[in-house]
Amino acid sequence: MENWLTDIINEFGYLGIMFLIALENIFPPIPSEVILTFAGFATTTSNLSILGVVVASTVGSVAGAIVLYVIGLQLDVERLEKIVDRWGHILRITKKDVHRADAWFDKYGPWTVFLCRFVPLIRSLISIPAGMSNMNFGLFLLFTTLGTLIWNVVLIYLGASVGSSWDTIVEYMDLYSKFVYILLIVLFIALVVVYVRKRRMRK
Repeated sequence: MENWLTDIINEFGYLGIMFLIALENIFPPIPSEVILTFAGFATTTSNLSILGVVVASTVGSVAGAIVLYVIGLQLDVERLEKIVDRWGHILRITKKDVHRADAWFDKYGPWTVFLCRFVPLIRSLISIPAGMSNMNFGLFLLFTTLGTLIWNVVLIYLGASVGSSWDTIVEYMDLYSKFVYILLIVLFIALVVVYVRKRRMRK
């Protein structure tokens, strides 16, 4: 996949970067780390500029996030309630749980969107619950753009700084991603345990 990504950047420049980053947001398995660090390196060997790459990648990222936000809008609370009515007894989820989660996102949604932009995989998918909770679109754009801009600037700058050794940054980012995934799994298991215990105490 890396060869395919770098070929597109070499061939189409800013438009290629914008397209790949938008695609990465919609299909998270595509690694933004490879796109951004190589794009940063490309600024040292072509007529691409760091500012141009930052703008192109940020526009692409925000565009992809908007697509997922719109998808989330189609899965509003009412539709989730219908899903819970049908499958809630299997998933052990009630309408109250749905409303509690929705209220939590209404309160902390903007900062959640911002912070999740630094978490691999989740950085893309967070746009869906933002849409589901009908988060204010202006706030969504603001915090998405800020978080994305910081992520992009750091990786592009690192790619430009290390030059032909840009793939070393990718290796470190892989380690970072694995650490985050393990942390998320542990957190998920802990939340499930707490949730189950609370359910048992209510009975």
